[in-house]
Amino acid sequence: MRAIVYDRFGGPEVLEERDIAAPEPASEEVLVRIRAAALNPKDIVVRAGKFRWMTGARFPMPFGHDFAGEVVALGHGARGLSVGDRVFGCWNDTRPWRGSFAEYAVSSPDACAVLPPTLSFEEGASLGLAGQTALQALVDVARVSSRDHVLIHGASGGVGTLAVQLAKGLGAHVTTTSSSRNLPLCRQLGADETLEYAVDAPFASPRRYDVIFDVFGNRSFGEVRPVLNRMYVTTVPSARIALDSMATLWGSQRARLVVVHPRRADLERLLRWVNDGALQPVVDRVFTWGEVREAVRYLETKRARGKVVVRIP
Repeated sequence: MRAIVYDRFGGPEVLEERDIAAPEPASEEVLVRIRAAALNPKDIVVRAGKFRWMTGARFPMPFGHDFAGEVVALGHGARGLSVGDRVFGCWNDTRPWRGSFAEYAVSSPDACAVLPPTLSFEEGASLGLAGQTALQALVDVARVSSRDHVLIHGASGGVGTLAVQLAKGLGAHVTTTSSSRNLPLCRQLGADETLEYAVDAPFASPRRYDVIFDVFGNRSFGEVRPVLNRMYVTTVPSARIALDSMATLWGSQRARLVVVHPRRADLERLLRWVNDGALQPVVDRVFTWGEVREAVRYLETKRARGKVVVRIP
């Protein structure tokens, strides 16, 4: 099968299309024919080698975590899905046989859910990792309620656009930060207040927030603490957030890292929000298989609004 892999850490130029052996589903796994794969900032930092302490350096390394496609085979004991099902989902690990930028990949049935006919493969691929990041950060970690004032820092990207809608769906008062060009998008998604991060200095203002979701991951707990009432959540692992989390286990102001655990129940919950009209996938651009490097370079500009997706023929 065709797959995108890389033999060394580096920039987009290390990504190569290669013919490799198609995987076979092991016990309690499904084989998916992938039709679309979405890019995430995580793909970039893993490929650059910044998380080699976690991924190791076993090459060739697969590329991509988000996928949508069709189930084509079931391993022994795989339950909950059938051959022919349209599915979407994600993984939050890196294994030699598991990359979404490929014609086929294996998955645990619990890491994917049935994709309804109302959503395209491209829209489905955009929901897995970003949607569960937003959901688990706001619901599982921060426990956002209708009484909360939530600040979403970096609201125009893949996770941010979904987080704005989910926070509004939970009944919160939502403030967003973004560049000036993305202020209209944030308002369209339902934000009550929209701030331009280069001008409005949201972390040096007199207003306070019950929850601050740092999607960008470029602010520290110490920086946001003066305007924080209860919970700061970031998406980027670091020694600093690990120490801050330990130091604030029982305090009134807490710092936490959201670590996504792919779960079918969460994917199905996202679908219920979509079906109810409370959540809409935001896809910025769809690239072709031959444009994978261009798609990665576009994501690296940090100007994408919503998700960047690659269609796999």
